[in-house]
Amino acid sequence: MLRNSVATESIYGFAPVAQQAEVSPEEPIFVLTGSQLQDIISRAVLPLQAELQDLKDTIVLQGEKITALEATQDLQAENSFIQLQLINDLRKDREPQPLQKDRREILRALIAANGGKMLATDARKKMHLSRSRFSELLATMKDGIEARPYHLNKSWQVLVLR
Repeated sequence: MLRNSVATESIYGFAPVAQQAEVSPEEPIFVLTGSQLQDIISRAVLPLQAELQDLKDTIVLQGEKITALEATQDLQAENSFIQLQLINDLRKDREPQPLQKDRREILRALIAANGGKMLATDARKKMHLSRSRFSELLATMKDGIEARPYHLNKSWQVLVLR
């Protein structure tokens, strides 16, 4: 019965106020053809269809955003991997340059002239090299020269021929 009262109230909403009081719930209020009913229904459904399409568009846009975000993350991961490879390549021991080869020979000769042992600071000063350049030179000579702590002062290094 509740349904009938809701339907009746809805139907009364279409009738003029003067007629609403006269019509009983069992009497037909008006007669519509099939095309008229279809037109009324399509007009009522049109806003719902527009809202549904908006929701679908929003879902598609969010899906594209997610896809774009995933693509960006993949690209960033690939860039990070390439950067790590480049850093690794830079850290690898490379073949010494001609000037480095000359300096290697000079350092070997200098240490040999001092009896096979020499303080690293003295060798660096005699070769007129900065600390960083001298450190790089020693790194390329690990096979021929050994750096040991000095027995009197452990912060100093003694270079010894192998």
